[in-house]
Amino acid sequence: MSAASGLRFDALLVVGFGGPQHPDDVLPFLRNVTAGRNVPDERLAEVADQYALFGGVSPINEQTEALAEALAMAMADRGVEVPVYVGNRNWHPFLADTVATMAADGVSAPLAVATSAFSSYSGCRQYTEDLAAAVGSTDTPHADIPKVPPFWHEVGFLDAVTERVDDALASLGADQRAACTLVFTAHSIPVVMAATSEYEAQLRTAAAIVADRIGLPHELVFQSRSGPPHVPWLEPDIVDHLHDLDRGATVAVVPLGFLSDHMEVLFDLDTEAAAAARARAITMVRVPTVGTAATFVDGLAASLVARFRGEDPVTIGGDSGRPFPCAADCCPPPPPRPAGRES
Repeated sequence: MSAASGLRFDALLVVGFGGPQHPDDVLPFLRNVTAGRNVPDERLAEVADQYALFGGVSPINEQTEALAEALAMAMADRGVEVPVYVGNRNWHPFLADTVATMAADGVSAPLAVATSAFSSYSGCRQYTEDLAAAVGSTDTPHADIPKVPPFWHEVGFLDAVTERVDDALASLGADQRAACTLVFTAHSIPVVMAATSEYEAQLRTAAAIVADRIGLPHELVFQSRSGPPHVPWLEPDIVDHLHDLDRGATVAVVPLGFLSDHMEVLFDLDTEAAAAARARAITMVRVPTVGTAATFVDGLAASLVARFRGEDPVTIGGDSGRPFPCAADCCPPPPPRPAGRES
C-alpha cells in the first residue's frame, strides 16, 4: 500500500538514538553524542569504561531494528504494508543516510516515530530537529518528515508496562509481594529542561496508572544523570534512593522511561543499582522494559496505522493527546547542557 492508495504516508521511519557496535566505535560515538558541548575526552573515557564492561557494544541498535521489524509485521497484519526504515541520531545507520536511502527507493511521504515515549526537548523536539536537518542535508523530495507525538499515554504502552511488572512480581512470594514498592525510573534531565516540557508530569501520571492497576505503592526516581554536579537535574537518583530505604526492603524497579534494555538500563540498574540493593540487603526485582512485547508492539502499530489512515490513536482517557504533528513551540530547548548517553 502507498500514500497514493488512500494512506497519508507511504513509509515508516523509526528514529533511534544509536550506539557503538564495536569497541573502536565507543569514543567516536560519545563524541557524536556530546558534539558542541565541550565535554573533555577524559570524561568520555570514563563513560567508555562502562561500555567496556559489556564488550564495547551497545545492544540499542539491535533492539531498535527488532522493534522496527516487529512494527512492520504488526502494521501489515492491520492492513498497512509499507516499508519500514531505521535511522539513528548518533551512530550508523545515521538519519541523513537513511533519508537518502528512502528518497532513492521512491518514498515520497514518510512518517517518523522516535524511540522515546515521553515529552522533553531531548526526547521529542530534538528528534524533530534531527529530521529537519537530515531532510535539509539530503537530495530528497520530502519537504519534511512529520513525527508522531510521544506515546506514553497510549493504551498499548501502559498495558505492556503493567504486564511486565505483573510478570516480574511473580518471582516474589506472597508476603514479599505484599510488602513490595514499585520504584519507577526514567532518565534524569536538567531541571531547566524539565521546566520546558511535561516530562515529569507525564512520568508521574503513567507511574500512578500502572501502580494503581498493580495495587502497590510506588515512587518515581531518576537515573543516568551526567554533567557537572552544580547543574541541577531531576532527583532522587535511583542509587541514592536505595541507600535511603530500610534494610531488607523489597522493591521492583521499573524502567518506565526507556523502551529497551540498552546500556543505561544494563549499567545503571543491573550493575550500579543492583550493587546498592545488595549492600542494603534489599530484595530488588528488575522489571524488563517493554522492548518488543506483543502488547506494546500491537498497540504502537495500531496507533501508527491510525496515523497512516488520518485517524487519532486510542489513548488513556479516550482523547487524541498531543497535536499531530507536534506544535512548533513544543518542548523548547533549554540553555546548553551536558549530554546523557542513551535516551
